[in-house]
Amino acid sequence: MSSDPSEAAPEVLLALDQILVERDMTLTELSRKTGITMANLSILKNNKARAVRLSTLAALCHALDVTPGELFVVEDAAPGLKQNPAAHASGLPD
Repeated sequence: MSSDPSEAAPEVLLALDQILVERDMTLTELSRKTGITMANLSILKNNKARAVRLSTLAALCHALDVTPGELFVVEDAAPGLKQNPAAHASGLPD
């Protein structure tokens, strides 16, 4: 990691908002399916969470029928550059 403050570290973001749109699902419906509170889902959806419990991750993956690699996106320090680690591992384009 560089000590240069102008170089921002990549961010790990949840693609929850995008996945919900793709599945035509509301936070209320996801809350019912997972047992996760609306407040916690909102924090996750808005990428305000600093950590995600494995039990929460498992519940989200089960309810949304996704893998953890599909749920997370790595945003590079360069503006507009987003990477899906699962796609890169499989050789598929973003």
